[in-house]
Amino acid sequence: MPAVHHKLLLEDALQDSPQTRSLLSVFEEDSGMLTDYTNQLLQTLQRVFGAQSEMGLATEQLSQQLLDYEKKNFALGKGDEEVISTLQNFAKTVGELNSIHSDLASQMADSMVFPLIQFREKDLTEISTLKEIFSIATDEHEAAMVKYSRLPKKKENEKLKADLVKEVAYTRRKQHQASLQYYCALNALQYRKRVAMLEPMLGYTQAQISFFKKGIELVSKKMETFLSSVSKMTQNIQAQLDVEAEAMRTSQKELLSVEDTVYMPDKDTDSFNRTLIQKAGYLNIRNKTGLVTTAWDRLFFFTQGGNLMCQPRGAVAGGMVLDLDNSSVMAVECEDRRYCFQITSPSGKTSMILQAESKKEYEEWICTVNNISRQIYLTDNPEAVAIRLNQTAIQAVTPITSFEKRQEGSPNPDRAKPGGVHASGSDSQKTGAAPEPGDLIAPGTPIQFDIMLPASEFQDQNRSGGRRTNPFGETDECTTENDDSLLQQVFIVRFQGSMAVRCGNNQEVIYEAMRQVLAARAIHNIFRTTESHLMVTSSSLSLIDPQTQVTRISFQLDEVCQFAAHQENGRLMGFVVEGRDWSDGNEEGEPSFSAFVFESNTEGEKICYTINLSKEITEAKKDPEALAKLMKNMPLTNDGKFLLLEPETSNSNTGEGQEDLESEA
Repeated sequence: MPAVHHKLLLEDALQDSPQTRSLLSVFEEDSGMLTDYTNQLLQTLQRVFGAQSEMGLATEQLSQQLLDYEKKNFALGKGDEEVISTLQNFAKTVGELNSIHSDLASQMADSMVFPLIQFREKDLTEISTLKEIFSIATDEHEAAMVKYSRLPKKKENEKLKADLVKEVAYTRRKQHQASLQYYCALNALQYRKRVAMLEPMLGYTQAQISFFKKGIELVSKKMETFLSSVSKMTQNIQAQLDVEAEAMRTSQKELLSVEDTVYMPDKDTDSFNRTLIQKAGYLNIRNKTGLVTTAWDRLFFFTQGGNLMCQPRGAVAGGMVLDLDNSSVMAVECEDRRYCFQITSPSGKTSMILQAESKKEYEEWICTVNNISRQIYLTDNPEAVAIRLNQTAIQAVTPITSFEKRQEGSPNPDRAKPGGVHASGSDSQKTGAAPEPGDLIAPGTPIQFDIMLPASEFQDQNRSGGRRTNPFGETDECTTENDDSLLQQVFIVRFQGSMAVRCGNNQEVIYEAMRQVLAARAIHNIFRTTESHLMVTSSSLSLIDPQTQVTRISFQLDEVCQFAAHQENGRLMGFVVEGRDWSDGNEEGEPSFSAFVFESNTEGEKICYTINLSKEITEAKKDPEALAKLMKNMPLTNDGKFLLLEPETSNSNTGEGQEDLESEA
């Protein structure tokens, strides 16, 4: 007994994914081919029925003609009585044959032609009608989603939003109902088409056997077994159809008994998952249609390994849109649309802006892309790694009872950092009880993730007669740099963040600032940083914009009271700057401290070593003998400056590669 191996899953009707649409197109193609074949078969069967009907009319006419021979009264008809009697017997026989042919034509009409006409007019017409209803419902849903996607974020109208949400829910429910009915009809068609193909031939054969039954009993007996098996097969298929139809009716009833919130595009009841490494769903993508015009297209996106894929409706497979390895993702404001985010390639040359339909989808897409960009999917157990990283990020904002606990958990807590611990005016730190995090940084202290150059300062540095800092120590006619500067070293760094701290005489305050800055970036999905040049001289620290050569911020060396590199991540370093707070009206001002955290292309130890050497040079300037001794022990360049480290890559020295000014933390 043949079984149906392919069917449309009713559970996939609501999502309406391209995979389901692709499978639906196969069913629709099969339905179209079946319609064409049914029409051709029906024409052939009608021709057979027409021939049989013509045979009945011809035999009836023949019988009448044989009887009319007696009525002709031929002049020379004498002696034709036997002929007339014989013809009458022939007429009777032909009449009986005519009766049998009429019965055969009637049976062909009822059991051969009519079932196929009924299958075409009922089942195939139903499929065509449901297809049109489904198409109309889909277009209405798409139109409703377009209206909803254009809902403004800044000037939000609650009534308009509620109306659009109701409209989206109504059209989505309507589309769901239409798709369920359409899917059920297509699934049932796989059974009905088999019955429709078998029934006409079964009726035709039974009619022919009934026609020849009086003369070919032997033949009829041979056909009865076959016809019986065909009849039994038809009955079994009909029984399967009844069971499947009942199951589909039950499933359809259960799927339609859900709450209306299932159809609403933006419901805030569900919490989002931060540990996803795979994601699929519809997103709006922003495309440029002209120099200043853009258009938004709603497409189905999904992740596959480390790639972002896109699959238009009707396509058999998806195509790669962007490689997500080491990419960056961030929330953006775009055209007053909600839930927009931007994905940028590692080089920064390729980016795309996408829009999710709900807050939950928006958060999950950002977290998923971030997890994939870290190449978690390449590990043996990516789900466990994602969960562990998420827990680490959550714990990062939980206060730690003491620094001793963190150092005990560190793989190498006693790792030495040149210049990692330096207190202003002292050579060593006093050891004692480990301070609490609250003693180092006040709870709730705001964090600044970028250093913005004020417009007035930028204009002052660029107006006529102004000076830009040359980060490579070169001099020209307009340079007013200190000629007695004995040290100049430039490092490529990325500013991670800065925050106010309570003390400046303990390296633990730098570690705590690093922990809070990086934890805040992970929690708030802030992964983009701006590349700058950190220039260390014998008198100051300056952060310089590599494009404009404008100094973003500068500190005198005596203001830097503490600096250290991270104990585990050697590329992280930070320093504490001391200032004065005159808000209390005190003439001398209260001391205030700020911690700055950076990530460098080189080891943070080298930057700390350079800052330490700068401080030694500053102290040695007060004693000429000490300065001479220091210069004697250190190699010098041709112009008399200290030769400290190997120079940075050629891209950093020549200014090349300034297109990639942004990197990931």
